[in-house]
Amino acid sequence: MSLFPVFLLTCAAAGAAGVFFRPGTWYRNLDKPDWTPPNWMFPVIWAVLYVLIAFAATRISEVPDNNLALGLWGLQITINTLWSGVFFGLHRMLAGAVIIAALWVAVLATTITFWSLDVTAALMMVPYLVWGTYALALNTSVWLRNRGRAVRAE
Repeated sequence: MSLFPVFLLTCAAAGAAGVFFRPGTWYRNLDKPDWTPPNWMFPVIWAVLYVLIAFAATRISEVPDNNLALGLWGLQITINTLWSGVFFGLHRMLAGAVIIAALWVAVLATTITFWSLDVTAALMMVPYLVWGTYALALNTSVWLRNRGRAVRAE
């Protein structure tokens, strides 16, 4: 039996944080770099990434000796869940960058561990790693541009 629905629902639970903690006025009022994607792109990108990482985890669940790999997968999706609440909910840009940095390390460790078990599954994680790199750079840039500046959240 395929565990894909379980992994996809786990990703959907992580993605729900983005539904509960939306960008809103506070985010619109931030000074953001020119290379910030439009808001509509974020849910599209995350939907694709969540499907890919759910497929990757499903492949790994079907190979022996997968405990470490699936544990790391669980760690990264847990860290992933934290970011929206911290950044959009609490308006903590630096803490958000720290969370993304931790997420990036967890995704890298997951990808490397997946590689030792199933190269295809590892390759499915690469877009997530690339997006994490970009997201960390974006979050850090937004923090640097706005630290010490009062941002209205009305």
